[in-house]
Amino acid sequence: MELSIPLEQPQNAAVLFGPGDQHLRMIREAFSLQVFAREGRIRLTGAEKNVSKAAGVIAKLQRDVRRGKHPSPTSVADAIGSASAEEQARVGALDVYVSGQLVQPKTPGQRKYLEAMQANDLVFCTGPAGTGKTYLAVAIAVHMLKHHQAKRLILVRPAVEAGEKLGFLPGDMQAKVNPYLRPLFDALHDMMDYDQIRRFMVGDLIEVIPLAFMRGRTLNESIIILDEAQNTTPAQMLMFLTRMGNGSKMIVTGDSSQSDLEDGSPSGLSDAIRRLSGIKGLASIELEKSDIVRHKLVQNIVVAYGENPK
Repeated sequence: MELSIPLEQPQNAAVLFGPGDQHLRMIREAFSLQVFAREGRIRLTGAEKNVSKAAGVIAKLQRDVRRGKHPSPTSVADAIGSASAEEQARVGALDVYVSGQLVQPKTPGQRKYLEAMQANDLVFCTGPAGTGKTYLAVAIAVHMLKHHQAKRLILVRPAVEAGEKLGFLPGDMQAKVNPYLRPLFDALHDMMDYDQIRRFMVGDLIEVIPLAFMRGRTLNESIIILDEAQNTTPAQMLMFLTRMGNGSKMIVTGDSSQSDLEDGSPSGLSDAIRRLSGIKGLASIELEKSDIVRHKLVQNIVVAYGENPK
């Protein structure tokens, strides 16, 4: 594997590299890599796992330089040691298309969710906002796409407004549905660059569509994510689940406390979890408030609304 890393502050290259490029030599020897520095970039060549660890070390050293700290042989050795020690913790982590980035669970609940997605063809995941339901689903989908474990990635969301009637939206069909699909694009942009997403969408490797457009399709060798599934009706959920073709995996996520269906309308998510309980090859994961990984205030907000929902 070869990875080219741009220098954030080329004028401070000597500080980053150390006297006589000592810091680069330490990285090269620790990870058995070829390391070259020229034209404002560092190029790493070697085993994928070692390149990823070395890239993490360089990222840390660049952060230190950016903050005005001068790396020393001791701090470089510490960074190398930390990267090696984290190897076990990274087992099971998901590598995505952004160079050197790994997505891994941050809580026991998220780890259980990740293991369920790896082991089952259909997974339901419910939980409050901020627990990583959508993010981890997109991460495993991108990982599978990268490693040719799936041929297509299909991201689906019901086009239901969150309590506000926006009226007619301008533009073509894509422009009209884009606001509803924006959260899925946000997760994708963390794991792939813009040009790559555009190429994959043009090549039909990635499709982001409203739930209403799923009727009549059969999706083979694909990973399909239905987000905000609490806003589906039982009939819509049945339609969606029966789109699964051979070699495909489905992940259905939602937060039962944030339904935007008309009052009294049953949720297709809750209905499906109840009906399908016990079927082999299917898992249902419920994330808790303790799994929230957004801003620390989000957990307190969820608790406060849960104690007094009215």
